[in-house]
Amino acid sequence: MKEAQRKGLFVGSFDPFTIGHDDIVRRALELFDGLIIGVGTNPDKAYKYSEEERINAIRTHFADEPKVEVIGYSDFAIDLAKRVGAKYIVRGVRSIRDFEYERDQAVFNKRLGDIETILLYADPTLSAISSSAVRELEHFNKDASWMIPKVDNDEQDE
Repeated sequence: MKEAQRKGLFVGSFDPFTIGHDDIVRRALELFDGLIIGVGTNPDKAYKYSEEERINAIRTHFADEPKVEVIGYSDFAIDLAKRVGAKYIVRGVRSIRDFEYERDQAVFNKRLGDIETILLYADPTLSAISSSAVRELEHFNKDASWMIPKVDNDEQDE
C-alpha cells in the first residue's frame, strides 16, 4: 500500500515575499513531502503587488524546487487546505504578538476544519523582517532589497 503524502500549506499575503518567508518555507520542506504556498487576497485589503505579481515572484524563486507549488486563494485558509489535501497549515512566528495571533488562528483551524497548525519560530536574525517593513522602506525610497530573496540572473532571463 502506498504511503499517503504529507502536504503542508504555508499561507499569507506575501506582499512581498521576504527572506523570512523563504526561511520558513525551506525549514517546512524538511517536514513535508510537498509544500503549497497559498498567496492570499482579501478584497478588503490594499496590496502593493497584484496577486499575479506575488504568485509569479514566488514561483520564479522556487522554480528549481519540485516540492513547492504556489497558488492563489481568496477564501479561508482551512477551505484551501481541504481543497488541496493539506492537513497542516504552517505559520511563521517572529514575536509574542505573532504567537498570540497564531495561537488563536490554530484553535479556529482545528475547530472549524480539523486542520493542525505548525508554528515555526523565525530565525532570530530574521525576526525584524516583514512585508510591511519592506513596503515602508520602499515607500520612502530606501533600499529594502536585502530583505527580498535574490533572483538569479538566469531565472530573470526566462
